[in-house]
Amino acid sequence: MFTILDLVQPDNLAEAYQILSDKRNNTILGGCAFLKMGKKRINTGVDLTKLKLNYIQETDGFIEIGAMTSLRDIETHPLLTEHYNGVLPQSLRDIIGVQFRNGVTVGASVYSKYGFSDLITALLSLDTEVELFKAGRMPLADFLSKPKEKDLLVRLWIKKTKRQASYLSFRNSASDYAVLNVAVSMLNNRWTIAVGARPSKAAIAISASALLSLEGATSETIEEAAKRTSEELSFGTNTRGTATYRKALCRALVKRGIMEVLACKSN
Repeated sequence: MFTILDLVQPDNLAEAYQILSDKRNNTILGGCAFLKMGKKRINTGVDLTKLKLNYIQETDGFIEIGAMTSLRDIETHPLLTEHYNGVLPQSLRDIIGVQFRNGVTVGASVYSKYGFSDLITALLSLDTEVELFKAGRMPLADFLSKPKEKDLLVRLWIKKTKRQASYLSFRNSASDYAVLNVAVSMLNNRWTIAVGARPSKAAIAISASALLSLEGATSETIEEAAKRTSEELSFGTNTRGTATYRKALCRALVKRGIMEVLACKSN
């Protein structure tokens, strides 16, 4: 369990960021799901519930998701079940249980850059931007590549398009973290292949995505793209699987993901 010496509820983002920055051990409190799993002593916990960041809405051609939105809200919201073949709800349905998903927030999941995150992999396959209080708005891929800095994730912006997408993961058991997860998407014959739980954080297979985009999805290029993905990305070993196993699994899941996107397009 974690210990909080002081709890504050700021009235605006500027105040929240100032309190967060005052001391190294001050911490933003989301749903606290992962904090409960470890031991941490927090000087000041910053509760964002007064800032009205729990929402999913359309804004100027984007789907905007506030940082305090729960994973369960994403899983069930009509905007997200109806777009991108429901890839975001698909990526969340196997995460432990409904009670847990009701408590985990989008902001905490994305800002923490968890390697095991199913959500980040799915978001990376879409046209997703993150908005931070200090650093501003940037593509999710750029945010993931930046070194960690103390900031406040405010919201996500997902471009509202007709992008077709598919999400796949492999787990040793239903309630466990994924051994590997893959998201594949396509818009106007431009492909994106994202792989997470490697077990490091999710990344886009740039060369494999470019191959499909330039040469089209034929039986030969699909095989080559799956092979290239497994070769251009790195894989590690942990208690859930070896690097060699993940590499082989990646090839199979990417191929299946591409085929699923093609099936969505044909329908």
